[in-house]
Amino acid sequence: MQHVLRPFADADTEAVVALWEAAGLVRPWNDPRRDIARKRSVQPELFLVAEDLDDPQRAVVGVGMAGYDGHRGWVNYLAVRPDLQGSGLGRAFMTEFERLLTALGCPKLNLQVRSGNEQVIDFYRALGYAPDDTVSLGKRLIPDD
Repeated sequence: MQHVLRPFADADTEAVVALWEAAGLVRPWNDPRRDIARKRSVQPELFLVAEDLDDPQRAVVGVGMAGYDGHRGWVNYLAVRPDLQGSGLGRAFMTEFERLLTALGCPKLNLQVRSGNEQVIDFYRALGYAPDDTVSLGKRLIPDD
């Protein structure tokens, strides 16, 4: 199976939401369609999908968002279709995000993984990521309900 990474298009919305749901990334307090709309308004060039080139429908089989705030880069919502996990597609996303963020002058890339998700933590460790000695805190400013 051959894949190509390309910028997200509005027509990808439902396929992306379905992929996030299949990967277990959707949470009740986050409306994924609102998250997509928010990302489309800020650095949309860092919102990528992977298409299956062998599929006549060019199915979306991977997705990820990155961002750079001038201090740190972030990766969010990275997901690969479950049957393709381990295929190198996640690595391809991270390689591309690192390339794009480096080109923007980003000195460090951060990401968050839910505690207990050892498979994903091991994936990032294999790419050279290591735990930072930090505690992640959050506060919702705009509810999605």
